[in-house]
Amino acid sequence: MTYRAVEEQLALVLAAVRQHPPQRVAVDQAHGFTLAVDARAASAVPAFDNSAMDGFAVRRADVAAAAPDHPVTLRVVADVPAGSAHDPELRAGECARIMTGAAVPSSADAIVPFEDTVGGLADSQRHAAVLRAPVAGAYIRSIADDIAAGDVVLAAGAHLGARQLGALAGAGVATVEVSPRPRLAIVSTGSELVAPGRPLHRGQIPESNGILLAALAAEAGAEVALRRVISDDDHDGVADVIADAQRHGVDAVVFSGGVSAGAYEIVKQSLAHRMEFTSVGMQPGKPQGFGTTEQGMLLFGLPGNPVSAAVSFEVFVRPALLHMQRRTALHRPRLRLPAGAAWRTPPGRRQYLPAVIDRTDPARPLVRPASAGGSGSHLSVGLGVAEAYAIVPADTERVRAGDLIDVMELR
Repeated sequence: MTYRAVEEQLALVLAAVRQHPPQRVAVDQAHGFTLAVDARAASAVPAFDNSAMDGFAVRRADVAAAAPDHPVTLRVVADVPAGSAHDPELRAGECARIMTGAAVPSSADAIVPFEDTVGGLADSQRHAAVLRAPVAGAYIRSIADDIAAGDVVLAAGAHLGARQLGALAGAGVATVEVSPRPRLAIVSTGSELVAPGRPLHRGQIPESNGILLAALAAEAGAEVALRRVISDDDHDGVADVIADAQRHGVDAVVFSGGVSAGAYEIVKQSLAHRMEFTSVGMQPGKPQGFGTTEQGMLLFGLPGNPVSAAVSFEVFVRPALLHMQRRTALHRPRLRLPAGAAWRTPPGRRQYLPAVIDRTDPARPLVRPASAGGSGSHLSVGLGVAEAYAIVPADTERVRAGDLIDVMELR
């Protein structure tokens, strides 16, 4: 059988993605968004020369001869706490007591920490007996050491997490231009599906894909506008979902189930005029559907087995959502680790195996299957402990312990 390459299918998906105009938001409301435009510093970091230590601002020439057996005593003429705008003039033999973060007096060229004086803080009100000569610029954080005003703090495409927001705020950035969050509809199909926790009759299973895919979408920066469950005989359900999604301004509809070769494939039967259904050279996730509406809304058809749905989302939907947000990196980081066990691989298809990373020996981590059952697409419980996907090339017949394997980290 001939399969479509994963990369070819992904290229078709990414080519159909539409990006919305950026929107401006306050930095304290920007968590989780993606920068659409470079963010530039409104002020330098640091914004002024400031002290890195509690101590004394001195003229270095006055204390060049200071030594433990020959202290040099200076007169304290000013006090400069953090936040003070005071800029005392220091003459020969004078110094200013200064606190960490305070602006360094213009006439000072070094800071002497309290620890390098006789008496330290306890004896700092009137004089400072300096025990060690500081080097030029000692303990002074110079203006713009980190970044100058107008320079790029973060480039377009950066994901705004906690550290990124802190960097922006520290550079005086109040607002940023970001890409809007993609809006999704998540649709599970299957007459066997019932809500989690309800009693199961013969042939029924809990509906888990809706929760799984909605959470994966949220982790990718999207918001879920609609969630639906459609039975296999609800032939109007698919059309109703598409119409609802368009009314809610949805960017993509993600179906799980109903896309394979069976007799009750509701998505394939209802959307054959809108979507292309094909076999992709991957396991799990071989049956894939993709298309668009006339308005440009993306339509994803993922297999119904939970592991297949999760892997398919990771390989096709997540990159599309990130591309929609103008994210620079569309793929997760990868490692190359030795296999800690042997396992079987599917003939002629690239394998994405839910895996754990065994760090018993920190110097030599190993990758192992997350489930004792191996790579079955129905083994959804193994997803709960998986921290990676082991990616095995299509031409590999079997993984043996010790083989080097590409590992996609799920973090």
